[in-house]
Amino acid sequence: MFYLANDVRPDLLSRRCWSCGHDDTPRSEEACASCAEPFRDRRFLVSARWSRELFEPYLAYFDLHLMHPGLATPVDVFVLDNVLFSIVPYAGEGLMVDEAAPLHNARLLDLGQRIVGSVAYLHARGVQLCWVNRANLLVGADNQVRLFDLEVEAAAEHGDVAGAAQEPVLHSIAELLRRYANVEADALAAFLQAAEGGGIQDVATLGREIESRFDKFAPVAYPPLLGGMSDVGLTRQLNEDNWGWTRLSDRSKLYVVADGMGGHESGEVASHLAVKTICEVARQREALAPEGEDAVENLLDESFQAANNLIKDTADAKGTDMGTTLVCILVLDNNVGFMANVGDSRGYLLRGGVLHQITKDHSLVQKMVERGRITAEEARHHPHSNILLRTVGTERDIDIEMFRVELEPGDRVLMCSDGLWGEVEDRDMESILNTYTDPRIASRELVRAAHHGGGKDNVTLMIVTIE
Repeated sequence: MFYLANDVRPDLLSRRCWSCGHDDTPRSEEACASCAEPFRDRRFLVSARWSRELFEPYLAYFDLHLMHPGLATPVDVFVLDNVLFSIVPYAGEGLMVDEAAPLHNARLLDLGQRIVGSVAYLHARGVQLCWVNRANLLVGADNQVRLFDLEVEAAAEHGDVAGAAQEPVLHSIAELLRRYANVEADALAAFLQAAEGGGIQDVATLGREIESRFDKFAPVAYPPLLGGMSDVGLTRQLNEDNWGWTRLSDRSKLYVVADGMGGHESGEVASHLAVKTICEVARQREALAPEGEDAVENLLDESFQAANNLIKDTADAKGTDMGTTLVCILVLDNNVGFMANVGDSRGYLLRGGVLHQITKDHSLVQKMVERGRITAEEARHHPHSNILLRTVGTERDIDIEMFRVELEPGDRVLMCSDGLWGEVEDRDMESILNTYTDPRIASRELVRAAHHGGGKDNVTLMIVTIE
């Protein structure tokens, strides 16, 4: 949990001096009555964490007082009521969690170099990290990035983190960067995916590999056709959603959104497996260049079934009830889309400024609407709105709903988890999409609207514009 704190206290008659500690200067004065130091407002970013097993490593990291341009070094760390608080000065930076994908190649590669350089500095000083994710990145006005509120595994005053101890954070950096790669940057994404899967052995090598690709990939720009974003929401501690996009071939691209169920080490595992498997299997099938629309639909069905059965096998092995909803669209030759879904993650089409829902929810309330027992509006607030009749991974050989969509230039496809459509009315989503033509900005505004609606669930969405 993050908080902003400041020392602007109009409720107090006096003001404390941060230089000398004198705390009895009248608030109307512009300088300290004791040392004459001019007053200035101070702001701080405060993080709070509850994972007690990580308290001691973080406190040990703080005691090292490391200073580096790529680190937002805490000025104070303390434990109060079984919560660890970390305090860093705040100058109006943003959080990377508020940025939608994709990033321009140049910025993506620059981001990678900065993260790797900062992590290498920590490793050289004995600080081992569990991972780095978007929540650990503070972004300045000039896009300078600093590591913040780190998940520290261990910290020693003398030592060096080497070998296998680097692997978890290395893989997490590669995954973070891959998610921000454009679907058209398939060579760059393939390199990052290989690093994510263990193809690179240490952080220094990853840094050199990123640098070696800078001249080739940084100048390449893509039109602003895509937006993707996932957010934990305002009440959940765990984000069980997942999403991904991949270029299958010169003629086709695949876009996927998944909403996992089952809690820690279940829901997020199911959604991750779903996205990863459906993309991998679809690439393998597309490599065979199936001809005819029936063959493309079979490709998509096989990919769904492979993801479904892998999740089912994993759930059986773990003894859990993990599962996920899933919605995807395979865009073929930029003029036809094959959309498929299981559960209540939805697909929409915006054409001529009007938003149309394409998919059909596999839920109890949807069945009640179809039978005329309740209205669509009543379904949104029904106490059983969370009961699903069909999900990926809960039984073998799942039935898939598939829709063929004729696409026109300028169409925009929106796919999302119920964390968006459950908090934001369709007409409001339509208004946001019409107001913000840049898909990245529209993605951020849709997430913000879900927060304003209550933010009771994870929010994940993807916007695809047809050229």
